[in-house]
Amino acid sequence: MAQIPLTERRWTRVEYHQLGEFGILESEPVELIGGHLVVAEPKGAYHVTGVGLVARALRSALPPGWLVRSQDPIALDDESEPEPDVAVVRGDLRDYVAEHPERAVLVVEVADTSLAFDRRRKGSLYARGGIQDYWIVNLVDGVLEIYRDPAHDESAVYGWSYRSVARRAMNETVTLLALPDVRIAVSDLLP
Repeated sequence: MAQIPLTERRWTRVEYHQLGEFGILESEPVELIGGHLVVAEPKGAYHVTGVGLVARALRSALPPGWLVRSQDPIALDDESEPEPDVAVVRGDLRDYVAEHPERAVLVVEVADTSLAFDRRRKGSLYARGGIQDYWIVNLVDGVLEIYRDPAHDESAVYGWSYRSVARRAMNETVTLLALPDVRIAVSDLLP
């Protein structure tokens, strides 16, 4: 018997929003990642604490004119609307009444059980989307991973990856590419 290859159904952001409007996505929290609907993991207390610490550290460090969004969508491209744990965008809440932001100057994922997914799939997706500054608060190893300099990479899941990868320990500080004068202690980001 001949094997028939499976066909994956890819979704666009427009279709994704229509599914939401029809109430189809109400039963499970999902995000659109590279045309696929990905079910969000349950949020454990350690992860939630990490997200809160990152958001608090960024809000207290950033000057006016910058918005820290927590677990809110970014309209990255026609087939991706991820909901990063934390994102920093220019402007004010009212700037995004009609549409989600398309770009962020910083995207942060807090990772324990999702560490491999955040490194490989989300990292490639964010690089393809032109996110210049991507951080992973690595709860497994207790470090901050910093991904910068997105570049085309045929071997990556979405054809892009970051050329620069650095790790910062608890006793170090980090700066945002968009705001190099703002210093944040890594210990403020980790539970």
